[in-house]
Amino acid sequence: MVELGGNIKLEGFDSLDSGSLIIVKKIVGNYTKKIASNNLDYKSLKISLESLDSYELKAELVIGDNIHNSESKDNNLFMALNNVLNNLNNL
Repeated sequence: MVELGGNIKLEGFDSLDSGSLIIVKKIVGNYTKKIASNNLDYKSLKISLESLDSYELKAELVIGDNIHNSESKDNNLFMALNNVLNNLNNL
C-alpha cells in the first residue's frame, strides 16, 4: 500500500513501474486538492487497483460522515484513474 500525506491510500499500485506510479501520485494529488477545497469536511480517499489486466479501479471518498464510492475500468490506467476521480469530484 502506498500512502500519500496520511489521508490518501493507494492499494494494489505497488506492482506498477516507478514512472507510472509517479504520474498516478500527481493525478491523485491534483484531484484531491480540488476535492478538499470544495469539501471542507474532506477526511480521506482510498483507491484500489483491482486488476492490472484491464485497470479496474475502485475508490472510496470520505467527506464528513458520508462515504462516496466510484468505480472505473479502462484499458488505459490513466483514463481509468481520471474517470474514477472525476466521478468523485463532481459530487
